[in-house]
Amino acid sequence: MTDYGHALWFGSFITPVADRPQGPVELALTSERAGLDLVSFQDHPYRSAFQDTWTLMSYVAARTERIRISGNVLNLPLRPPAVLARAAASLDRLSGGRVELGIGAGAFWDGIIAMGGRRLEPGQAVQALEEAVGVLRGLWATEESGPVRIEGEFYTVTGAKRGPAPAHRIPIHLGAYKPRMLRLTGRIADGWLPSLGFLPEGPASLAAMNEQIDEAASAAGREPAAVSRLLNLSGRFTSGAGGGGLLEGRSDDWAEQIADIALQYGISGFILASDEPADLNLFGQEVAPRARELVQSERVT
Repeated sequence: MTDYGHALWFGSFITPVADRPQGPVELALTSERAGLDLVSFQDHPYRSAFQDTWTLMSYVAARTERIRISGNVLNLPLRPPAVLARAAASLDRLSGGRVELGIGAGAFWDGIIAMGGRRLEPGQAVQALEEAVGVLRGLWATEESGPVRIEGEFYTVTGAKRGPAPAHRIPIHLGAYKPRMLRLTGRIADGWLPSLGFLPEGPASLAAMNEQIDEAASAAGREPAAVSRLLNLSGRFTSGAGGGGLLEGRSDDWAEQIADIALQYGISGFILASDEPADLNLFGQEVAPRARELVQSERVT
């Protein structure tokens, strides 16, 4: 049982469809009204059926007031980290410190190549991601003197001026599943962002994956609790008792299962993948407060 003691928060994961350009924006507004803490969007720049995620995030930031905004996860091979650093800092300042970064090493390489990107082997993609995090943090570190100089195999910055500084320390969450990426997450990331549907054994997979992150964090001189644990999830709300499956049933059933995942596996951020306003309202207004109550009650006993 692993509970890192983090406060629970809840978010939405919305499809950035292009055929109804205001649809994802309305779902973001629904997320904010429902009391959710974060709205996020998948990022597949090679898909013509999707709007550009960063443009959508910027538009949503201007239409909302409180909710945090993130890519889930941003496609690093098609978003050069030096440019991404400037964009993220700028949006963070404009939005009053509401930007978070979810970043992935890349997966759909044929699409990436079609857009002018470079195919990388798995080990290369992990190294490129590590170099990118260094570029991002280096350009944000305006308290340090001198320009940024990074001589990487995949990303090189030769004397770029630092800044602008973001309005707050932008957390970097890595989408990771395999050992090299999990170890990288433990060494350098602020958060881990997998999807429940990609875990071979469901929530039970989280234990061994957490252990790899924790070991890497400790070896790097970090506290394992310094890495927050997030989880994309999906399910089905019903008006009656569910069929006994995970995240299938009433909002109370969802809250109990989420509280169990939080206490057993240390997950503190739960992000619902849904484009249904009713689901987002239930998740924010009923599931989130009840899950928080259950976790808090267990922690104080």
